[in-house]
Amino acid sequence: MKLKIALVTGGYTAEAEISLKSSEFVYQQLDKSKYDVYLITITATSWFFVADNGVKHAINREDFTLPMDGNVVRFDLAFIMVHGSPGEDGRLQGYFDMIGLPYTSCDALTSALTMNKAYTKAVLAGIPDLYLAKSVQLFESQRGEAADIVFRELALPCFVKPNGGGSSIGMTKVKAETELAEAIEKAFNAANTGRQVIVEAFVEGREFSVGIYRRADGLFVLPATEVITEREFFDFEAKYVAGLTQEITPAALSAEQRDRIERLVKAIYIRLNCRGMVRVDFFLEKDTERFFFIEINTVPGQTAQSFIPQQVRAAGMTETEFYGELIEQALTAVR
Repeated sequence: MKLKIALVTGGYTAEAEISLKSSEFVYQQLDKSKYDVYLITITATSWFFVADNGVKHAINREDFTLPMDGNVVRFDLAFIMVHGSPGEDGRLQGYFDMIGLPYTSCDALTSALTMNKAYTKAVLAGIPDLYLAKSVQLFESQRGEAADIVFRELALPCFVKPNGGGSSIGMTKVKAETELAEAIEKAFNAANTGRQVIVEAFVEGREFSVGIYRRADGLFVLPATEVITEREFFDFEAKYVAGLTQEITPAALSAEQRDRIERLVKAIYIRLNCRGMVRVDFFLEKDTERFFFIEINTVPGQTAQSFIPQQVRAAGMTETEFYGELIEQALTAVR
């Protein structure tokens, strides 16, 4: 009998549109001979499945079942493809834990922690050969004096971004003092990102993104991708508008650099108690060749042009094989 998979998409933030694209790609790749896949959309007002005839069926939120056509669909696993809240910040994971439904992402605690960029950096401090850019965390209570706090701690240029956001939404590279206050307000006002801001010192260098996941025989690091963009930084448009960014997979790294980045990615995965697939982003600082941690994504994008699918193919796998492994490992973890 085929497993019933709830492919969960949507979300409460501006990343919802990317979630829909990611889930559409994953849906196309999943092996339908093994899985009955139901695309479940989550919005702030409703959770639902749209049948082939266009009829919308509401999810029963008491147990995440799907009443439809006189029957009740009970899922074997949730494949989480919700970027941002509530799929990447631990809320959905906590809900699934309470009702006993396995899922493909990190657990609730890790998801909540890693959605907070400042707290993540605090936990990762001390990993050998991993460098962390100097940063300032700003809370809503400090909003009125935020610019003064930053000026006391950091020099320009710097990056200002929501502390709990993704896809570079609400992010600004600040190069002049007159730009800082507006950038901080923009970050604070990004919807459903926790109303906290992180400001980080600028690191000049090459940018890389590296996927990792757990297989039956242990952790497997995917080939790294180098990101080259003509824009000020790898912003939302650079990430999702074709032609604005050059992405090289596998990246041109020396053997020593590849070994070092693999060690760092594994150490980060273990330190944060990750599960399933995650993606870790780095800067390789110019002149020093030190790897600086940027952020971790516990529900990384899966659009046709996203890094993880590129890296899966570069590793000699198909996306169908890869997503199947994620499902089997998630089910094995609860057996």
